[in-house]
Amino acid sequence: MNSTLRKRLAMAVGVATLLGAGVATAVAQFAGPSPVKQLRQDTDAIHALGVSGVQARVIAPDGRQSVATSGTADLKSGRPIPSDGYFRMASTSKTLVATVVLQLEAEGRLSLDDTVGRWLPGMAQGKGNDGSRISIRQLLQHTSGIHDDLPGYTTPKEYYQQRHDVHGSKQLIARAMAHPPDFSPGKGWAYSNTGYILLGEIIQKATGHPAHQEIEDRILRPLGLDRTRWMGTSPTLPRPHAQAYQLFDPGSRVDITDQIPVDYENLSFVTTTRDENTFFRVLLAGRLLPTRQLAKMKQTVPVSAEVQQLWPGGRYGLGLVERPLSCGGTYWSHEGGDGGYITLNGVTADGGRSAVVSMSEARGDTPKHILDQENAASALIDHALCAGDPSTP
Repeated sequence: MNSTLRKRLAMAVGVATLLGAGVATAVAQFAGPSPVKQLRQDTDAIHALGVSGVQARVIAPDGRQSVATSGTADLKSGRPIPSDGYFRMASTSKTLVATVVLQLEAEGRLSLDDTVGRWLPGMAQGKGNDGSRISIRQLLQHTSGIHDDLPGYTTPKEYYQQRHDVHGSKQLIARAMAHPPDFSPGKGWAYSNTGYILLGEIIQKATGHPAHQEIEDRILRPLGLDRTRWMGTSPTLPRPHAQAYQLFDPGSRVDITDQIPVDYENLSFVTTTRDENTFFRVLLAGRLLPTRQLAKMKQTVPVSAEVQQLWPGGRYGLGLVERPLSCGGTYWSHEGGDGGYITLNGVTADGGRSAVVSMSEARGDTPKHILDQENAASALIDHALCAGDPSTP
C-alpha cells in the first residue's frame, strides 16, 4: 500500500538535509512537564500537524497506565477517538512472525542458517535470485537483497480500483522474483516485505499450519491478547475504531478504512494500544523466547541511509528495531504503517516501560509531511520512555 514503510521512504528521500535531525532536536528539548501532561501535549502536537486522530498509551514498570487522545475518529460525525480502539497492525506484525521463527529455532525445528531453497525449493528463483544462497536470518534482518514489488495505490482512483483485490503469498513472491535482487545476500540492507512473506511460507512448511495460526497459538492466546486478531481478507475492522484517512495530495483526503491488506495471509492483524504494549513488554522481558534466541533477535545491523531519515541512529535486529533515546541508552520497537493507520511503539531494554502511539491518518502528500508526522510520533515515544511514572498528574 502507499503508506507502507518502503513507499514512505521513497517520498522521504531528498529532504534529509532539511528534516533528518528533526527527532533529535525535538526530544532534546523535552524538560519540565509531568509525564501525563507531556503525553497530552505530544498527542496534541501530532494532531496539530493535520493528523485526524491520535491515541497513545504508556505503561510504567509497575503496570500503571496513562492514555491520551486527540482529534476525531470520524471527520463526518466528529465522534471522539476511542482510547483503546482497533487499528491495523501492519508491519509491526513482523515482530510476531520473527518471534515464531525464533521459537521454532529454539525447538530445533529449523536453523537460522537454513536456506530458503531448503524449505521452499524453486520459490525464490529467477532474474538472479537464488534461494539456495539466502538464509532465514537474512530474511529476518532484511539483508537478503530480495526486491519488493507489492501492489499498491498512489491516487484515490487507484485506491477505489484496488482496495478489494486479493493477492496470495505465492503471487506476491513471484512479483518480487521478476526483479533482480537489490544486492547479493548479506551485502546490504533494504526493507523487504517479500522476505517476511517467504518467512510465513517457511513457518507453514515447518509446522503444517499457517503463520497466523502459529502466532495465535504461540503468542496471542497464551498472553490473553484477545484484541489482537487476524482478519484475513476482511476489509473492515472490529469496533470501536477510528476511520483511517490518507492525504494523497493537498485537498485530497480520502477515507481508506475499507480495504483488504495486500499481504493478508501473514500481516492482516488488528490490535490495540493495550495489546501492542503488552506484547513488546513480554517479549523484551524474556517471556516469549529463551535467552539465547532473544539475544539473537537483538543482534543488529545498521539500516540503510534512506531509512535513517525515518529512524535516526536506527539498527535492525531480527524483526526488531533498536533506536537511541535522548536520555541515554536505546529502546526496541517496530512501527507499522498501512491503510491510513501509522503506529509507532517502544519498550525499554528490560521490558519495564513501554509506549504506543497510533495515528489514523497518513499524511502522504509531501516528503515534508511524512517526516513531520514520523518525527512527532518518535518524539512522543522518546518522551514517554525517558519520563518518570506516567500516571503522575
